Amino acid sequence: MNHRTPAAVPAATPDAARRNLLTDHPELYELRFPDPGFTAARWAESMLREHGAGPDVLDLGCGTGRDAGWLHRVAGRNVTGLDSSPAMIAHARARHPGPAYHVGDMRDLALPGRFDAVLCLDSALLYCHTNADLDALFDRLRRRLRPGGLLVAEMRNGAFFLGRTELLDAPRLDSITHEGVTHTSRTVLRIDHAAQLLRRTRSWSSDDGAPPVEQHSAWRLLFPQELRHLLAHHGFGVLALHDRPGPRTEPPWTDGDRPADTADGDRLHLVARLDSPDRKRH
Repeated sequence: MNHRTPAAVPAATPDAARRNLLTDHPELYELRFPDPGFTAARWAESMLREHGAGPDVLDLGCGTGRDAGWLHRVAGRNVTGLDSSPAMIAHARARHPGPAYHVGDMRDLALPGRFDAVLCLDSALLYCHTNADLDALFDRLRRRLRPGGLLVAEMRNGAFFLGRTELLDAPRLDSITHEGVTHTSRTVLRIDHAAQLLRRTRSWSSDDGAPPVEQHSAWRLLFPQELRHLLAHHGFGVLALHDRPGPRTEPPWTDGDRPADTADGDRLHLVARLDSPDRKRH
């Protein structure tokens, strides 16, 4: 379940491999992954409130702007949204106005100002595929966050795939209908063990005669202790790290839920605080 967009696509990737029906058509994204109760945004706000975050929030990989718009409109946050997809940002500005939206790469963070908190929801963090990507991102976050600032993230859990194959065993078929056209997807996941990536191939067909679209994407698989180590290396202390409940768990998070003391489910939820932006890395 992903309404977020990769940080960037390598320039050498062929155009056909970069095509993504949902990213290119954000209205389909919101149909395919509905969140009528704004559960993801409400969960994020509950984390920000619980840990005393200030008002200025950066939403990395903001996608369609649904979460950023709610945090601005309902929670009263000063939100900046960043996403690599121009189509997503155009949709966010038109449909979820209020936040300042920018097109860009999360590893560069070429934005003015500093923030009290950074959100990185729906596995957006895991589009940093390499250790160098992750180091670049956390280094930028350390520089962009104010002292004591928060990182709130929600992502796939690498530990879930230790001994489990149920998400890998068979293709998943899904359909959505928009303006009289039905789009059907066939999704296959596999693990690239050497790169520590979960790779996805998603093929779309439509009943209007349009040519099929095949999309390739991947997420870095991070393990809980690996994540703790990376964060500590960049000056972050982990305040919470658990598998459930969250906006994409079953059952999903609801107001007042307390986290389980486990980390073996397929989602991982993180809250970390920046100890000091000038802390010397060890």
